[in-house]
Amino acid sequence: MRKNITLYTIVMIIMLSVTISIFSLYNLRKTGIKSAIHNAQSISEVVKSGLTAHMINGNMQEVDTFINSASNIKNVEQLWLVRSKYVNEQFPTSHLKNPPRDEFDKEVLQTGKMKYSIEEEITSTTVRVTIPYNAVAEKGIDCLKCHQVKQGTTLGAVSIVLDISTIKEIGIESIYVITVLILTTIILFILVSKRLINPYLRLFDKFKLNINQATHGRFKGIVPPIGLSAEMINITEDYNNLIQSFKDTAIDIDKKLKGFVGFKNSTKNRNPLKDSKEIIDNLSNLYQFKKQIELDNTKEEIYNRLAEVLKNKFNLKNFTFIEIDTKKYKMSKMLERGESFYCKDALLTNPESCRAARTKSDVMSVDFHNSCPHFNSKDKFYYCFNVDITQNLYLIINCVCDTKKELEELKDKTIFIKSYLKESIPSIEVKLLMNALQESAFRDGLTGLYNRKFLEEYTKKMLPQVRRDGTKIALLMLDMDHFKSVNDEYGHDIGDKVLRELARILNETVRESDIIIRYGGEEFMILLMGVNSADDALSVARKIGDRVRENEIDVYAGTKLRKTVSIGLSMYPEDSTSFETIIKNADIALYKAKNSGRDKVIRFEEELVSSVDLF
Repeated sequence: MRKNITLYTIVMIIMLSVTISIFSLYNLRKTGIKSAIHNAQSISEVVKSGLTAHMINGNMQEVDTFINSASNIKNVEQLWLVRSKYVNEQFPTSHLKNPPRDEFDKEVLQTGKMKYSIEEEITSTTVRVTIPYNAVAEKGIDCLKCHQVKQGTTLGAVSIVLDISTIKEIGIESIYVITVLILTTIILFILVSKRLINPYLRLFDKFKLNINQATHGRFKGIVPPIGLSAEMINITEDYNNLIQSFKDTAIDIDKKLKGFVGFKNSTKNRNPLKDSKEIIDNLSNLYQFKKQIELDNTKEEIYNRLAEVLKNKFNLKNFTFIEIDTKKYKMSKMLERGESFYCKDALLTNPESCRAARTKSDVMSVDFHNSCPHFNSKDKFYYCFNVDITQNLYLIINCVCDTKKELEELKDKTIFIKSYLKESIPSIEVKLLMNALQESAFRDGLTGLYNRKFLEEYTKKMLPQVRRDGTKIALLMLDMDHFKSVNDEYGHDIGDKVLRELARILNETVRESDIIIRYGGEEFMILLMGVNSADDALSVARKIGDRVRENEIDVYAGTKLRKTVSIGLSMYPEDSTSFETIIKNADIALYKAKNSGRDKVIRFEEELVSSVDLF
């Protein structure tokens, strides 16, 4: 502050002095020009009078001598006469032709008005003035007696070049004087300010520094400088007491809040005020978040809500939620925001290789080597959060940063991000448990396929959607041929193995969007969703038959067993708009396939209803 005040004052003094100097020089220049013009007019009157006298006395041959003597007047550099065409025409025999020297002279002769110009150089300044001689008929001087022209006609002009460099010298001397005055003033100001103002300026600088440090969490007192008044010393002591009280309170609040949330400073000299505010804001937001996820119906809703928090609160642009089931060796991408899933290809084929899931810890970019071998972008940085949902199920949140600075900022936010993840786990576990209970009610215990109860619930939601979309469903009814003989010959354990093998083949052959149901015993049902035609469905059915026929099942002691299936096909809504009727139609086609030799695929047709006695 002290330096600023001194600097500002010195600058103001210099600016004021420069302004005065410029104004003075301007006035000197203006005055010099006016004086030069006035002198030129006076000289021109002298020349005019001399010329008139020479003309009256009849000694015009001495005019040149007269002009040369006039040119010797002080500060006159040049002086010459110019005669107009009217005078030259009237006195053609005169030796004084004096034509115009330049356009300047011509313009004055033409307009009959005085004109001047200024030529300035570094060390000299000259003023050229050209003054016209106009014909007048006044008392004492009557030009019209000798010149045959009208009154006001320009008879000639006198051009005078005057040196006014003396004025510039005066201006330069003025600048020297002003400069000395400025330096003297500055020196006097510095001496006075050091003695009288400096103690208060030093106190101000200390106040400024301490307040700035206090805003960053560093609270310090002030030692008052020598030379202050008693009132200022009392104010300083009151400030020190206030800062100490504020410091004790802020540190106490900060310690208790950090202990409550388990917060640890990642760097030294952090601001306890900023940390405390950030913790309180996060606790408030976390409470609201927890209340909301408790009301969510599904795990996916919780993931979406958590993604909104990462995007809107923590400003993360690129992240992916991945579930890794180490027991089933399965990876599922739950959601993705931006561009982040650079390790997708590796985890799809080998999900248990995820370092975050395998080590049950966070994984991040580090200098000089790659901690994750599957992250295949060299110009990006990553941070993977590991969240243990259940014993074998892990949620990996893969965050990608464009710059190292973004990664460092993300590291500072991890304690708060993990608090949201921690609050999410119980709700996610509840949703998984509910899903597991629902799945157990809708799954067949032997094959893991859906059961008839699932079919009843699923068709309630599926059929209205199919009607709205105008799509088709192909229903395949399968029955394993001669399955009873397997149980009779090899036992029920081999029979169960055969059914599980069939379930595996069906899962591998149809799409994920298709629905496979164990309808009962050795009978299975497949819903091919969104097929284009019955021919496409027949192609899938024949592929299933081929896969089953080619599959070898180990029974015991190297014995291999091969089975076949019979399949009936019915199309919805092509064959009927009633789904119960579609099931019956597929069953009729299946019965036809078994009665006609088994290991066949039969498409339902209306004539089958009369030829097959089922009901």
